[in-house]
Amino acid sequence: MTTVVDVKPDDVKHDSMDSKNGIQRDDRKYKMIAQDVSVYYDGIQAVKNVTMKFKERSVTALIGPSGCGKTTFLRCLNRMHDMTKNAKVEGRILLDGEDLYSKDKDPIYHRRKVGMVFQKPNPFPTMSIYDNVAAGLRLNGVRDRKILDEIVEDSLKMAYLWDEVKDNLKKAAIELSGGQQQRLCIARALAIQPEVLLMDEPASALDPIATQKIEETITALAKEFTVIIVTHNMQQAVRVSDYTAFMYLGDLIEFDETKKIFTQPKNELTAKYVQGQFG
Repeated sequence: MTTVVDVKPDDVKHDSMDSKNGIQRDDRKYKMIAQDVSVYYDGIQAVKNVTMKFKERSVTALIGPSGCGKTTFLRCLNRMHDMTKNAKVEGRILLDGEDLYSKDKDPIYHRRKVGMVFQKPNPFPTMSIYDNVAAGLRLNGVRDRKILDEIVEDSLKMAYLWDEVKDNLKKAAIELSGGQQQRLCIARALAIQPEVLLMDEPASALDPIATQKIEETITALAKEFTVIIVTHNMQQAVRVSDYTAFMYLGDLIEFDETKKIFTQPKNELTAKYVQGQFG
């Protein structure tokens, strides 16, 4: 099944085409666009011709039962499947109108523009808090201590962690609590100044207090970044996202404003899922 959806379909003007890359001129208001994306593992299709458009400075939640393709699709947006044996991605991922899967695009450069925060906190265990945040900068050639200090502080502040660690920046990152480690990973991703931030179940392993802080961080980040989050927690999707996409067995079933998905879903399958009839 091929599913093509948009948050506001009436906004698309099909007679206004960009001749350079084949996208609608009206689509330029979107930060990122996935066009007919399919993913295969060993020839088996896990994501089926999914098209989604992500507005700048917004939060989009991907929901659906386990195995529905949420994380697989999310990894496409960061070209993570380049590192997965026997994985094949078809379709296009556009960032500001540029196809990130084109042969002339460096995937490392792309990953600096599209940051990733994983489900399990993964700070570098042998590094300090400071060095964790600065690691990506140093890999990209930044050596000036003043610049490093400024970006580390700014990144920790954006991740709502600065006040908790500012007096212990030399402390080993592994000594932080789980919630603090996850916010440290967010700060590390922000330090390289991405334009889009992907989050795969960032609060699934955390206690309620830590989860609340992560959600507050996500809400604050949306003022400056385009955030796309995978979550099994439907209440979390309601709390933090502007738009929600429901996926099932690799298909995109419905994509709309979050309020509409949870109160006025157009698809019966969506309605059953958000009502908790299966999952």
